[in-house]
Amino acid sequence: MDLEGAQKKVDQWIQTHGVRYFDELTNMAQLTEEVGEVARIIARRYGEQSEKESDKDKDLGEELADVIFVAICLANQTGVDLQKAFEKKLKKKSERDHERHQNNPKLKN
Repeated sequence: MDLEGAQKKVDQWIQTHGVRYFDELTNMAQLTEEVGEVARIIARRYGEQSEKESDKDKDLGEELADVIFVAICLANQTGVDLQKAFEKKLKKKSERDHERHQNNPKLKN
C-alpha cells in the first residue's frame, strides 16, 4: 500500500469507526504520546535503561504503527498529500545528503 492508499484507508476507518477526526491539537498531543511510547521501548530495549516487566510485552511495530496512524490523521485533516510530500522530501534528502553521508567518517565502520 502506498501513502495515498494509507490516507484513504485511515479516512475510511475514521468515517466507519471513529465518528470524526479529533481536532488537530488533540491529534498532535496523541502523536506526541505515541512517539513517547516508541521512545520508551527503544530506550529500555536497545538503550542503557533496564526494561521493566510491564514493558517486555510491548510491540515496537504496533507502537510505530500508532505513530503513522496519527500522522496520517493529521495529514488528512489538514489537506496534506503525504505521497507527494514524501516523494518531494526523499528527492530533497537524496540530493542534499548523498555526498554528505558518503563522506562522513563517523559512518564508516
